[in-house]
Amino acid sequence: MQIDAGTSDSEEIEKKKEVRKLERKTLREVMVKIGLERIDTQEGVTVEALLDSRVTGLIMSSEFTKKQRFKLKKLEKPINVRNIDRLFNKEGLIENMVEVNIYYQEYRERTKIDIIGGQKWTVILGMLWLAHHNFEIDWRIGEVK
Repeated sequence: MQIDAGTSDSEEIEKKKEVRKLERKTLREVMVKIGLERIDTQEGVTVEALLDSRVTGLIMSSEFTKKQRFKLKKLEKPINVRNIDRLFNKEGLIENMVEVNIYYQEYRERTKIDIIGGQKWTVILGMLWLAHHNFEIDWRIGEVK
């Protein structure tokens, strides 16, 4: 048996409970409002986008793409995609993308977004986008600076 003069077993258990509570409260998902502008018509739409550092690139749901009539461009080489659980996505390969202007705060950029079906999110902005812009993100309260 190891004895720590600084904390009792019950104090240690309470500390672990507090850490678990804090972990549950920490946001894993931060949502931001962005503007998306179609290149061909310059028509725009405002959407809630998910910031997700576990995703590599930028993703738009195929359902949203169809609804908003974005012009699809076929990828030269389809992309095999894995989910967070490391299994291949059941919707199959990413075969299309759209080119759009993204507006967020004072930022505007023309970029390509991969299209994939079966997403509960309209748009996901992943690690490459986050690293490029280097926003300060407080994942606990969902604030982006």
